[in-house]
Amino acid sequence: MSIKKQIYILAISLIFLSSCTAKYAVVKSNREDYKISNDVQVDSAIIKTYMPYKVKVDSEMNTVIGYTDVVLTKSSTVPESVLGDFFADAVLNQAKKMEPAIDFVFPTTKGGLRNDIAKGPITISNIFELMPFENQLVLFNLKGEDVLKVITYIAASNGQPVSGLTFTIKDKSPEGIFINGKPFNISKNYWVLTSDYIASGGDDAVGFATPISRKDIGLLVRDALLREVRQVQAEGKRINAKLDGRITKN
Repeated sequence: MSIKKQIYILAISLIFLSSCTAKYAVVKSNREDYKISNDVQVDSAIIKTYMPYKVKVDSEMNTVIGYTDVVLTKSSTVPESVLGDFFADAVLNQAKKMEPAIDFVFPTTKGGLRNDIAKGPITISNIFELMPFENQLVLFNLKGEDVLKVITYIAASNGQPVSGLTFTIKDKSPEGIFINGKPFNISKNYWVLTSDYIASGGDDAVGFATPISRKDIGLLVRDALLREVRQVQAEGKRINAKLDGRITKN
């Protein structure tokens, strides 16, 4: 049986709704499931249909947009990683063009770093593999006590990708906290940028439930990464991320 017959068979009846323009609504749909296995023969009609689109997508995704002189890896024996530092710095650099008041960023958890990037050329596909999700960047104005909750969560989870923030982990708690190069003051309010996933409690993150204000800045996390790589390339440079001790452990 061909793949064409293996996929869902959807029979749709449409009705016309009277108005100044034609509108249609699904009133009935029938479907039947078929098993797909290695025994299914290739359907050349389907291949001919999607192949032009696949060729175009592959061409775009394989476009080289920059280079890295180091392997951008999430593997690390310390609370930060080369990939995490690159990721967070890239988001901060690009987001600050839109929101200069940002104090620090926590754009993803370690689990959100989906793929390493090998030394050498960086393609659009590499960035999509690293960040396949449609996560939006969200800017929060937080009270100092809520900022401390965020940082304590980061410390308790043995470090997460951050930029603009430094501290030491001791007994799963943060010490010696500096934000934007200045000692943390719990009496102050801070502008913290994160993803909508983390803001909604993804990976059990805390601290964003009762903000002073919240703003979607209109930038996907992935797009920030793409912009950063392209900018570095346009400047005639290569990415050379390295561990810098932004999060240490006693």
